[in-house]
Amino acid sequence: MLRLSKLTDYAVVALVRLAQQDEVTTSPALSQATGIPEPTVAKVLKILAADELVISLRGARGGYRLALPLNEISVARVITAVDGPISLTACVDGGECDARTLCGLCGQWDAVNDAIRGALSSITLADMQTRGQAVRGPGAACAAHDISAAGPAAAV
Repeated sequence: MLRLSKLTDYAVVALVRLAQQDEVTTSPALSQATGIPEPTVAKVLKILAADELVISLRGARGGYRLALPLNEISVARVITAVDGPISLTACVDGGECDARTLCGLCGQWDAVNDAIRGALSSITLADMQTRGQAVRGPGAACAAHDISAAGPAAAV
């Protein structure tokens, strides 16, 4: 089964929520707004800042803000920032494979991987935000991210 990590799921939630803020937002405030535990939010924001998806501002009025508008951030970019390159198998894009001599499919997963990478690259976080609002209504929370209910969302 293909599944994103919880950290990637949380990163998407954090980025979309940051876009809804008019000012710099702190990690504890973002945690409260999303229901994601604060240590996890802090970890996600540090990763996103390293990949220049958010800007970290220090000082008494410090916090985080988006570095780019949501329509310029693809789902693929977030996955890559948090989890590394999108690769279905070890041998994708010329990677090492222990079964290369026995498998007979060396290089055949590249087309599948490229299709998935292309699909994820074509969907922006603005698309995700718009679709989410259409399903739940503007401002409605997603139960999957309500930590107080049944726990955090398993990865998407």
